[in-house]
Parts: sequence; C-alpha cells; structure tokens
Amino acid sequence: MATASRTVEPAGTTPGARAFPPGFLWGTATAAYQIEGAADEDGRTPSIWDTFSRTPGKVRNGDTGDIACDHYHLWREDVALMAGLGVGAYRFSVSWPRVQPTGRGPASRKGLDFYSRLVDELLAKGIQPVLTLYHWDLPQDLEDAGGWPERDTAERFAEYASLVAGALGDRVKTWTTLNEPWCSAFLGYGSGVHAPGRTDQADALRAAHHLNLAHGLGVQALRAHLPTDARASVTLNLHHVRSLTDSEEDRDAARRIDGVANRVFTGPMLRGEYPADVLRDTAHLTDWSFVRDGDTGAISQPLDFLGVNYYSPTLVSAASGPGSHNADGHGASEYSPWPGGDDVAFHRPPGATTAMGWAIDPSGLYELLTRVRDDFPGLPLVITENGAAFDDYVNPEGRVHDPERISYLHGHLTAVHRAIEAGVDVRGYFLWSLLDNFEWGHGYSKRFGAVYVDYATRRRIPKESAHWYARVVRDGVLPPTPHARA
Repeated sequence: MATASRTVEPAGTTPGARAFPPGFLWGTATAAYQIEGAADEDGRTPSIWDTFSRTPGKVRNGDTGDIACDHYHLWREDVALMAGLGVGAYRFSVSWPRVQPTGRGPASRKGLDFYSRLVDELLAKGIQPVLTLYHWDLPQDLEDAGGWPERDTAERFAEYASLVAGALGDRVKTWTTLNEPWCSAFLGYGSGVHAPGRTDQADALRAAHHLNLAHGLGVQALRAHLPTDARASVTLNLHHVRSLTDSEEDRDAARRIDGVANRVFTGPMLRGEYPADVLRDTAHLTDWSFVRDGDTGAISQPLDFLGVNYYSPTLVSAASGPGSHNADGHGASEYSPWPGGDDVAFHRPPGATTAMGWAIDPSGLYELLTRVRDDFPGLPLVITENGAAFDDYVNPEGRVHDPERISYLHGHLTAVHRAIEAGVDVRGYFLWSLLDNFEWGHGYSKRFGAVYVDYATRRRIPKESAHWYARVVRDGVLPPTPHARA
C-alpha cells in the first residue's frame, strides 16, 4: 500500500473536486457467513452463527445464512462485478469452519481450495485479495468447549492462522486477524444480540482479552509463515464517543464508554497494556486474573496498518438508573454490551439516519481519524468498512436508484479526504458492502450493498451507487457534490 501524501488537484479537475493521493487503494468488502451460503457443503460444519440464526427468535424473520447470496457457487460472477467497479482490492473473510471444521487439527482441502480459486480469480482480474481470518464465525465445536472466554480458543486461532497462511500466503499479501472484536466479545457474550447469544459481562471481558491474545498469537503465526513483504493488520470498529454536554458527569460517561469500546483493544494491541481506568471501572465484574504474565507483550505485535470501521458516532451522557443502555443502536436487549457502563445513557444524535437508525455524521469519521493519528503517530490507517443501509428496491425499469447512499458515501469520502489533508496517513477505503447480504440479527431486512441481490433468484443488479463509486475509483477524484459525475 502506497504511503498517502497531501493531495494536489490535477489539471482539468472540476472545481471543488477532491483528488486522492496516487496509489490510494480503493476496494469493497464482504464477510463469509453473510454471503457464502453452502452451509453444509464440502465438509463445512456449523459456526456459532449457524446455531444462533437457527434458534427461533434470534434473527428477524427466522433468516439464516444457509444460502445467503450463494457466493460459494457464484463467486466468479461476483469477482466479475468487482472488476466492473474497477476496484483495486477485495476484502473478504475466510470461514473458519469451512477450513478447519472442528477448530482443531488438519485443514479441509476442499475448504482451502475454494479460497485458493477465489484468490487466483481476483489476481487474474488485477484485484488485490485482502484476507480477514475471523469475521465472527467461530466453529461451534470451539464454542461448545467454552468459546472466546476460554484461553484455548486464542491458541486454536493461531493454529488456524498458520493453516490459512500456509495455503494462501504465496499469493495473498495483506492479512487481517480479526474483524471488530468488540462485537464478538460484547454483543456475543454481553448483550447476547449476536452469536453465541450469551449474557455475562465477566465472560464478555474474558472474551475481549482472549480475542486480543488471538490477534497477537495470530500475527506471530502469520509472520512465521508469510513472506517478509506480507502485511499484517487488525480491524477495529472504533467508536467515536461524544458526551451530550460538557459537564463532568457526561465527560466521565464518555470516558468509560471509550474505555470498553476502544481502549480495551487499542491499549494492549498498540501500547502493550490495558488502560488502568478500564481495569478500575470493571473491577466489580472481574479481577482480570485471566491476563497472564507475558500476555500483553504477545498481544502487542507490530502492525503494517490499522483497519478502521466507521458508520456512525456514539452520543452518551450520565444516567441515574439502569436500562438506558438499550438505546445504543446495537440491538434491543435487557443486557448491556458495556461492562462498567450501566449508568450511562445513549442518545440518538440529531439529523438524518440510515435504515438501521444510525445517524449520518461524516464529521465523526474525520474526528476519529485525527484522534487515531494523535494517539498513535506513524500508524498507517485503512478504512476497512464504511457504508449504509437504505430501503432499496428495483424500479419498473429494472434499476435501483439509491441517492441516499451516494450522498452518504460522498460525505464520508469527503471526511477521509479532509483527514488526509490534515496529515492522517489513510491509505485506502473499502466500501461496505459489495452485495446486499445477511445482516446478522436483522437477517435480510437491511440492504448495505452497492449491488442489489434478489434473494429468490440470486440475481445481482448494480445500484446507481455502484456506478457512482466506479467513477470515483476510476478517476481517483471525488466530485464536488454527490450528484456531480466523478
């Protein structure tokens, strides 16, 4: 990935357009369980999301990822769609139970062969594969043995990383260990709105630590098996936390949420230690005795870049009673995904929202990126997810007009460009998502894709936003308004 530099508008650029640096990496992204389907083909065994989605009442409309977008069979068509967009990279995840069905032992040859064919096709089309090892689909066998609250799961992850690196490392140069460990730990084991659906805050904190450890051991495994020019990273859904007012109580509420949203991961991963205030704020839940000597050193591995996922800011204040945490935008639950934050109230920021009910606020992305620059100088960044769900439909002419998404993308790409001009080393942007897909607890009711998927027929229809994004990618220039041609 090229180093970003201050941009200069080329001669002939439309006044007000924003040119991105030469070498800026444009991509799109997906996740295995959300698109692949083929849930029981070629030796794949259930993941925690198979079990969770098949449990009545857990996912809207009883939807599952059993078929999803059928990418397992339609992958060539999907790579052709990417080639049509002109993107330089595709961020995808490997299904752990497809590659290592029990989470232990040898790899499944058929599972690895699927990803090998996918990688070869991407390279043949001039698209750089960006591989994520874990996007939430823990093998059910490992959950049955205790899941992420158990240390052994981190050790099994390192073994899995070695298997995938050994098979694909000759062609894949960019690797991500985990996607959004906050969701895995705190939505999966705290609030229970994500798989595996457990609701114990002490277990959620144990899970967070073992996810951190899995990352560190995973990077070590990758370095041991990959060529020296390979790149290792992790993707965090860093929360841009704002306090409702400037009162001391509200600012302290923001500090506490920032601790378990962000610093419980960036502390050990990027500083080699857990923040003292996070340990103090959660001491009534756990004594952190599961952190062993040497763990933070193992977690804090040198990274080639940090992946940042951003959708919307988080607005909080102090609260006087329990229950206020339900309004945080992460699914309805009587259980909190915020250990130590039971007396924090979450508020919906003002202004327009997406179909998810998430506030549309590009300024949050700019402020987040500049904060990461200040907190971790010299660390390159890549926007590994950014996008929005809207109520898309196919019109009588067979087209999908989604001006709201174009406006959302324009605003957030403007924020990225502003951050680059402010000296933030942002080296790439991955649109979430290539395809409409299984949106976790929302099932198929929310559409994030640049490409519309008719789930009954599997037909793909590029939306107007896909054509718009393709023009931005082609020229490396953001038009002055969402409605202008790139």
